[in-house]
Amino acid sequence: MERPLDHLNNLAQNDWLIGYSSHQFNQIAQQLYLELTQLSACGTPPKIILAEREPLRFLASFIAACAANCPVFLCNPDWGTQEWQQVFDLVQPDIILGMGNGAWDMGHGNNNIQCPIPNSIMIPTGGSSGEIKFAIHTWETLIASVKGFTEYFQLKRVNSFCVLPLYHVSGLMQFMRSFTTAGKLTILPFKTIEEGHILNIKQSEFFISLVPTQLQRLLQNPELTEWLSQFNTVLLGGAPAWNELLKKARFHRIRLAPTYGMTETASQIATLKPDDFLGGKISSGQILPHAKVTIRNQQGEILNSNQIGNITIHAQSLALGYYPKIRENQTDFQVDDLGFLDEQGHLNIVGRNSDKIITGGENIYPAEIESAIQATQMVSDICVIGIPDKHWGQALTAIYIPKKSDISALKIQTLLKDKLSKFKIPKYWIPQQNLPRNSQGKINRQQLEQIATDFLQNSIT
Repeated sequence: MERPLDHLNNLAQNDWLIGYSSHQFNQIAQQLYLELTQLSACGTPPKIILAEREPLRFLASFIAACAANCPVFLCNPDWGTQEWQQVFDLVQPDIILGMGNGAWDMGHGNNNIQCPIPNSIMIPTGGSSGEIKFAIHTWETLIASVKGFTEYFQLKRVNSFCVLPLYHVSGLMQFMRSFTTAGKLTILPFKTIEEGHILNIKQSEFFISLVPTQLQRLLQNPELTEWLSQFNTVLLGGAPAWNELLKKARFHRIRLAPTYGMTETASQIATLKPDDFLGGKISSGQILPHAKVTIRNQQGEILNSNQIGNITIHAQSLALGYYPKIRENQTDFQVDDLGFLDEQGHLNIVGRNSDKIITGGENIYPAEIESAIQATQMVSDICVIGIPDKHWGQALTAIYIPKKSDISALKIQTLLKDKLSKFKIPKYWIPQQNLPRNSQGKINRQQLEQIATDFLQNSIT
């Protein structure tokens, strides 16, 4: 298998970075690689925190660290003090790249805590819940994901247009696909695109990855909608998409590819191909070649087609554990999501097991309620949670952003009466100006629960 430095040398004469200097990328990577190998020669490879804000330095530093077999922790430079303290306590780094004037600084690490695998790549996850964890990946697990992707889409080279954070698996894997297949890579902040500043590329040759809230915003602008419709494929993931958004994308002939995956699987393990999406299919698509999915009941027995159960993943791209612990069961990974496989082998996600709300003895999955509320076209964002209730166990609570100031909860409830059973219509409705979502569009449920608690306490008093 080709290592990071082999790919770097192969791309030395190739102008593969659009909008940045490929030559400068090579220079930074080669120089830092030499410095890191000299440090490693003195003993254990140093643990590196990578928090470069500038994309070219971030990627060059990432490749140098991987090539030098240094454990590297990808970090968000915009984390707050509390999050950084949590990361420093966990990692105790030897070197910090970024978080300052762009130069890299020596830290004071504690080598009593060794990485379980020297050349590991730690990718952050769980930030939306407040507790940051690092999934332990290797160059091999990331390459397995790339191979599954290229085989599934029958490609030799992958050209990526990246608007997502590079420290997150969704941004990093776009780089990995282009870098390891000698494809082209464009990196542009999403805000820049919203402002209409678009690089001159041939979109039909590129993949772009978006989260649902980004797709929603682009589809509100006719010029950007037209621009998006020219892409070869628009991968959509990070958070569940609602039916109304999917319908709008299909109406505008966006070559959408809804995907299912996570940090622990090095991005997607299931993807719906654009032609299937445009043909009216709604699912997360078929399983990619490097992965296998089984649906199991609570006893662990494998279920048949169309039976809802717990999703278990077996994949070559699976993370080995969460730093600093290696997972005991390296073959199967049971996730919190519930779903089913249909007769065509397409994966359908029903909701998260931990998000399940039990009210009056009935099991309710928020995704269904949220989709029905989105379909009324009266809200611009919505999240349904359960709050403790002495009579019902949990009371359905909708926290939403009304599209217009004159939209009332009563108007929305009236439209829902024909679409949902009575017990599925939320009891409490809490309007907000915005909902707490992270950069991938995932909701912070802990914050929502606090908003609901405060709102209801104030209502009572």
